[in-house]
Amino acid sequence: MLRLFRCCLACLVLAFCFLIRGTAFADPQLDVALVIAVDVSSSMEADEQGLQRAGFVEAFRSSLVHEAIRNGATGRIAVTYVEWSGVKDQVVLVPWMVIDGPDKAKAFAAHLASKPIRQAGMTSISGVIDFSRGLFSELGRISARRVIDISGDGPSNDGRRVVFARDEAVAEGIIINGLPIMFARTGGNSEMEGLDTYYRECVIGGAGSFVMPLHDAEQFAMVIRTKIMREVAGNESFSSNIIPAVSRMNCATGEKKKEGEDPGAESDP
Repeated sequence: MLRLFRCCLACLVLAFCFLIRGTAFADPQLDVALVIAVDVSSSMEADEQGLQRAGFVEAFRSSLVHEAIRNGATGRIAVTYVEWSGVKDQVVLVPWMVIDGPDKAKAFAAHLASKPIRQAGMTSISGVIDFSRGLFSELGRISARRVIDISGDGPSNDGRRVVFARDEAVAEGIIINGLPIMFARTGGNSEMEGLDTYYRECVIGGAGSFVMPLHDAEQFAMVIRTKIMREVAGNESFSSNIIPAVSRMNCATGEKKKEGEDPGAESDP
């Protein structure tokens, strides 16, 4: 009888240990995994790219961003920085780095600041969304949220339709936010009318997703810092911002311009 009691007790202890271990591994070890996806297509001028890079560098040096990270459930995030252009042109400038305090955040900023700035060709938002999905697979399931932070100055004009890439990413639980760059350029390139609407209706998606347009070059650093803080903090109480049915924006406008068609003509969503 005593032997049977000891055997049952050992089984209960073993089961409890497995339960505790399973719960621990089920909990996210990171508050967010963030892909910063930055447009370096030919429409992005050198001074504009410099301001954009400096904005992200300053964001990770900011005590406000450090505080936002510290206030998370785990106080740890993972970040990678990707430059993108055409459908097959995505370059990881800074690989995944776990940031759990000011020193790591400043190290990320220093790594990014040391990289040269380049300019490429076409604009494939769908390409960078697909590429980012692959980057998340490197981390496994260790983050509460997976976020792609896309900044750019025009619609997607290369690769598959952006809404297809977006919808597949959102179906996997990924959140996509947008920073459309909408100020006039020194080289004479005019801002795309309605770029913020394009990003809102065709690019972003997922719970709590948002668009934060940039209208003034002098506000680059402030807008980027605010955007990073919001992404780190997260807000899952919001529903998806995808507008799947009637849209004011033709989501194929960039592709049709590339193909020489009338962007105002009817197209697939």
